[in-house]
Amino acid sequence: MNSVNKALAALAAHADSSVDNQRRIDRTRAVLPVRISGNDISGETYSELVHTLDVSRNGVRLGAIRRQLAVGSSVVLQYRQHKAEFRVVWTKPVGSGAEQQVGLEADAQRDLWGLEANAPQKSKAAAPVLSNRASAGA
Repeated sequence: MNSVNKALAALAAHADSSVDNQRRIDRTRAVLPVRISGNDISGETYSELVHTLDVSRNGVRLGAIRRQLAVGSSVVLQYRQHKAEFRVVWTKPVGSGAEQQVGLEADAQRDLWGLEANAPQKSKAAAPVLSNRASAGA
């Protein structure tokens, strides 16, 4: 393999690995009502009802944000009786710009959304179905 092909192969391998590393944790689509509170870009304190678009153990994408939030600022989300602090990672205007989507990341992984509680239930529910099929076929 000549040096140009080696360089191209190395770049392709790096591109594949960086694409794989962009999303470290799976996201789950979920529209859930949450309360967000903190200080907006002008320093004004707010507390508003918004909704999630997708969630993971350490992050969330929110919709219906009508405030300008500063990237790097801290916010508190409340879902049901649980509260957690997040950091604004990105903001994106939607439509005319009056509304934004916001990406938030938690400093520590925490199952605010109940994702881990649902995972074992799915596998437990699937086990009897598999065993029933095996016994029915025997």
